[in-house]
Amino acid sequence: MRIAVLGTGAVGLTLAGGLAGAGHQVRVGTRDVVESAEREDVAGWLVGHPDIPLSPLDEAAAWAQVVVNATNGSASLLALEAAGEPNLAGKVLIDVANPLDFSGGFPPTLLVCDIDSLGEQVQRRFPDARVVKTLNTMNASIMVDPTSVADGEHTVFLSGDDAAAKAVVQGLLEDLGWTDILDLGDITTARGPEMVLPLWVRTFGALGTPEFQLRIAR
Repeated sequence: MRIAVLGTGAVGLTLAGGLAGAGHQVRVGTRDVVESAEREDVAGWLVGHPDIPLSPLDEAAAWAQVVVNATNGSASLLALEAAGEPNLAGKVLIDVANPLDFSGGFPPTLLVCDIDSLGEQVQRRFPDARVVKTLNTMNASIMVDPTSVADGEHTVFLSGDDAAAKAVVQGLLEDLGWTDILDLGDITTARGPEMVLPLWVRTFGALGTPEFQLRIAR
C-alpha cells in the first residue's frame, strides 16, 4: 500500500520507518524538502532509510492511497490544507496528532476538548476524506512496536465515521503488531483518546519514562 506520512518529527519518522518495515511503500511529506533534509535528525534518519523519500506535502498526498497526519496538532489543519483537499478526497486519512497547547508552558493543555476534537475538526475541514483517529495515546516507539511494553498486552483505539476506512486502518495496525484494537465508534469518540493526553503527561512524569500504554481490561 502507498502511504504518505505527513510530518518530519519523531512521530512521523518513526511511523514511516515502521510502516515501511511492514512492507508498505512510504513517502514522508514536508513543507520544505531542502530545509527538512538539512536538519540533523532528519538527515541521519534518511541515511538509515534510503528507500523512503522526502516529498512536498501535496506531492506526497497525491501519490498516496493512505495519508497519515503526524504533524504538530496545532498546525495540522494548515499542513493538510497545504497537502491539498483534492489530494485527500476519498482517501483514508489517519490522524495521530494531538491538539497540544504549550503556550502556557509545561505541562501542555488541550487546544480543543470536551465538545470537539482535532479528529472532528479534520473531518469537518476535509469532508471527502475518510478520517480515522488512532495511535495518539502512546509514545512513537510503541506505535510501531507494541510488544516493546507489556508484551503488547495493551489497547489501541479507533474512531471514525467510515467502517471501510477503519477496516483498512485496523489492517495497518495489525501489520505493526497490534492485537487489541478497540473501535470506539464514530469520529466524535476521538474526544476521549485525545483527552487522555493530560493523564499521559502526568503518568510520564510519575514514571520517568514514556514507555507505557493503556490497557482496557475486559
